[in-house]
Amino acid sequence: MQKGIIGKKIGMTQIFDAKGNVIPVTVVEAGPCAVVQKKTVENDGYDSVQLGYGELKPQRMNKPLKGHFEKNDVAPKKTLREFRLDDTSALNVGDIVKADIFAEGDRVDVQGTSKGKGWAGGIKRWNLHRLKESHGTGPVARHAGSNGACSTPSRVFPGKHMSGHLGAEKTTVQNLTVVKVDAENNLIAIKGAVPGPNGGIVCIRDSVKAKKA
Repeated sequence: MQKGIIGKKIGMTQIFDAKGNVIPVTVVEAGPCAVVQKKTVENDGYDSVQLGYGELKPQRMNKPLKGHFEKNDVAPKKTLREFRLDDTSALNVGDIVKADIFAEGDRVDVQGTSKGKGWAGGIKRWNLHRLKESHGTGPVARHAGSNGACSTPSRVFPGKHMSGHLGAEKTTVQNLTVVKVDAENNLIAIKGAVPGPNGGIVCIRDSVKAKKA
C-alpha cells in the first residue's frame, strides 16, 4: 500500500554508515498525524485519506473548519493534507499515522514550499547566460538582453524568462532515500536536501520513480 505522512523540517546534519561513510541527511519530524477524513470511490470517485498534523487551538478556527473536525470527531489540527492511496481499507478516521510507516532504505518523494528569495534577475532565476563584458554591451552584463522582435509580434509572449519573484512555491524532490527512522521520537533522516526552510511543513510519500525489485 502507498504511504504518506506530514512532517516538519528540523534541519540538516550528517550521520555515518556501517562502513564509516558520511551521509548528509535532512531530519524531519514526521507525525504523529491523525486521519481526519476518508474518501472512497463510491462517495468521491477516488480513494484518499486526509491527514492532520500539529495542534490547533479551537479559538483559531473558523466555523467551517470547526464543523469539519467535529463531524469526524477529531481534535483540531493545524495542517491538513490529502494523500491518494490505492487502498484505504487499512485506515479509518481517528487512526494515528506515525513515522514508523517508513523504514530504512525506502525511496520517498518530499514536497514542500521552497525558500522565498524575493526579486531576482534572469541569470539567478532562470540560469540565463550573461552578456559580453566588452564591446559596448555595458553598463550591465547580467541581464537577459532582447525580449523579442519589434513590429512583429509587437509584444512579449507570456512565459518569457525574465526577472521576477524567485522561490516560495510548491516544490517536490523525488526519489530520496530514507537513511534512518527514529519511531520513538517521530524522526526520519532522509539523504540529501528537501525543500523549504527549517520549521517548514513537508509531505513525505512513496516515490513514484523508485525502481521496483
